[in-house]
Amino acid sequence: MDTGTKDTAHGRERSLDERDRSFDGDVLKGDIKVGAVSGDAAREATAREHQMTFVEAVKTYPTAIGWSMFFSMGIIMTAFDPQLLGQLFATPRFQQDFGYKFEGKWIIAAPWQTGLLMGSPIGQVVGAFAASYPMEYFGRKKTFGACVILTAAFVFIQFFARSLPVLVVGELLGGLVLGTYAVIAPAYASEVCPIALRGVLTSYVNLCFVMGQLVANGIIAGTQRLDNHWAYSGPFAAQWLWPLIILIGLPFAPESPWWLVRQGRDADAEKALRRLAASHVDVKPTLAVIIETDRLEQELEAGSTYMDCFKKINLRRTEIAIGVYSIQVISGIYLVGYATYFFTLAGLPTDQAFNMGVGFLAVGFVGTLLSWVLLIYFGRRVIYNFGLACLVVLLLIIASLDCAPNYANRSGISWAQAGLLLVWNFCYDFSVGPVCFVILCEVSATKVRSKTIAIATAVQAALGIVMTIAIPYLVNPDQLNARGKIGFFFGGLAFISLIWAYFRIPETKGRTYEELDIMFSKGLATKEFKTYVVDGVHP
Repeated sequence: MDTGTKDTAHGRERSLDERDRSFDGDVLKGDIKVGAVSGDAAREATAREHQMTFVEAVKTYPTAIGWSMFFSMGIIMTAFDPQLLGQLFATPRFQQDFGYKFEGKWIIAAPWQTGLLMGSPIGQVVGAFAASYPMEYFGRKKTFGACVILTAAFVFIQFFARSLPVLVVGELLGGLVLGTYAVIAPAYASEVCPIALRGVLTSYVNLCFVMGQLVANGIIAGTQRLDNHWAYSGPFAAQWLWPLIILIGLPFAPESPWWLVRQGRDADAEKALRRLAASHVDVKPTLAVIIETDRLEQELEAGSTYMDCFKKINLRRTEIAIGVYSIQVISGIYLVGYATYFFTLAGLPTDQAFNMGVGFLAVGFVGTLLSWVLLIYFGRRVIYNFGLACLVVLLLIIASLDCAPNYANRSGISWAQAGLLLVWNFCYDFSVGPVCFVILCEVSATKVRSKTIAIATAVQAALGIVMTIAIPYLVNPDQLNARGKIGFFFGGLAFISLIWAYFRIPETKGRTYEELDIMFSKGLATKEFKTYVVDGVHP
């Protein structure tokens, strides 16, 4: 098969074999000799990555796994805060201190629910765009540290809040910083691990979302019976645990070698690679691949600004990144934050609703672990589309059950809907949830990865703002009171998303970033990505 690549900026066609993969002599930087790596070394590293099994990768890159998981701890904080608020709406003491009585029951008014939950999606919009600049100027490590310090500071406002306006301010300020972690974590994970680990470590971001939600539910389940302010102040204070752990370990973390290469710090990049791999690993071939991929993207004029994400060379990649991330929202993920509240509205007793909420996320945890196994053996495209199809069917069944005659007096239907929501969350967390982050990182060009992720995060969060405004009005008993019929809304949107995903999401499993650059630059059809041969190397 033709292995040539087309430079879309200059209209040139040339063979990859003719492309100069050598370095001009030996360059000394610091005490490390770099740049004297031949094209053979780059090809050797690429072939080695393709041949490496998951078990071999775990043994070869144990520290890369550890540091990737460490940076993903920010996602736990990102998920903890909005999930906490969603559960507080069903907490009796929080309802009494911050709500009003409606038909003999305490509730939080829908406008205030919207205002409180707005902090997370607004923060992701602003924080995502704001994070990419310091990430490129100061690196992933320093940006992460600064954001963690700010998060710890803004928790004080939430902890001492005794009125809804003060709590809204604390949530909005905290959300601005929490939004940055959704960009930092997947970008770092995708840049410190080999192909065999890339799927698992980038999908681990989703597991951190689940863990953050699960911890929030667990803490609220333990404090919701307290008859004082600690019923909600205690869960807010729990957020200080993560900054404490992160700030202790961060000074020892290696910087992303891809970022270091883009800064011209090849010697530091080699040091970082040595810290990410086992001591016996020769990292020079890997460094050669990083340098060569960066050089290729310069030749393809991939660029490094937000506007470059929308140039022809990157536009398709940006569309796919935005699409897979946005589908998380429009397929119903924001219902997770309302799970316990939804269960109470469906007629389940408060204690059972909280227990169901914890079980809801525990199932999601197991689903994400299953996705790791699936990612090793199956393609991203297959898992994503199959899972999304399951979500469509489940949502429509949940909605249809809500139309049953005499629904209010048939508790069995409420339990059936709750059970189907558990199955929905399981399907989401082995497919659309984790695989989204894998595709998001793999389709974006390395030079604009942080900005592509930022744009996708911002669009997803903007849709989240719409859902944050809409859902309280759709489900609250003093508003539309749609109950399970909300499944028709999300099921319809998920079906439209499935059609898009089938025609637009390519298979990226087992590809180096250089290979993906080449395939996207050639404008391959979606179905051709799985079998296309680059430079004589089979996927």
